[in-house]
Amino acid sequence: MSDAPSALGRGGPAAVRPARRVTSATQVFETLRADIVAARLPPGTPLADRGLVERFGVSRTPVREALTRLSEIGLVDVRPQAGTFVSRVPVAAIPEAVLIRKALEGVTVEKAAERAEAGRLGSLERLVRRQKACAAAGDNDGFHEADEAFHAAIADLAGHPGIWALVTQAKVQLDRARRLTLPILGRAEQVIVEHETIVARIAANDARGARHAMEGHLGAVIPDVAEIRSRHPDYFI
Repeated sequence: MSDAPSALGRGGPAAVRPARRVTSATQVFETLRADIVAARLPPGTPLADRGLVERFGVSRTPVREALTRLSEIGLVDVRPQAGTFVSRVPVAAIPEAVLIRKALEGVTVEKAAERAEAGRLGSLERLVRRQKACAAAGDNDGFHEADEAFHAAIADLAGHPGIWALVTQAKVQLDRARRLTLPILGRAEQVIVEHETIVARIAANDARGARHAMEGHLGAVIPDVAEIRSRHPDYFI
């Protein structure tokens, strides 16, 4: 797989950043979850207890508890007599996650547009500028972090930050696919244009237009996934 997308980093799992010493299964879980979603641990990567114990500086118990939790949310596969591996991305889960996002974020972007006041959109504008800087620098991690913050900020403007928490839980497999699609030529730039359109509709208090722009933005990931799947079929099921 020498043609793996740049989001995976050179050398695959070896490129994973060393973890600081942790003391709980929750910390191990959160670190591994972030590494899997960000494709720093790509699909198929083996997760041996011994290696994780050495990486995190903990006993086997919190490592096994973390792996059990990751298995429960579909991020790792535990294969008897074979080991534990980062799961492949289930393509069938992606359209459902997109529908959930469209439904919930359609509500928040409408409410944000209804409540928007002049001078209160600075946070969204700053996040779009940050994405532009990250895209120019080839910083996919920073780009994704700004993307997440952008959508969370819309929920905050709507007065319903709890909705974003629900979205976050529902979109974990979608996030994995999205991270793999970022190396697609022009995708980052298109995301920025879509975000700018959403901000413009919110600023104009155009609730219907804001929802339409958000739904188009969220739906665009499906053809992206089809393209990246054709390049790397072993990453998907």
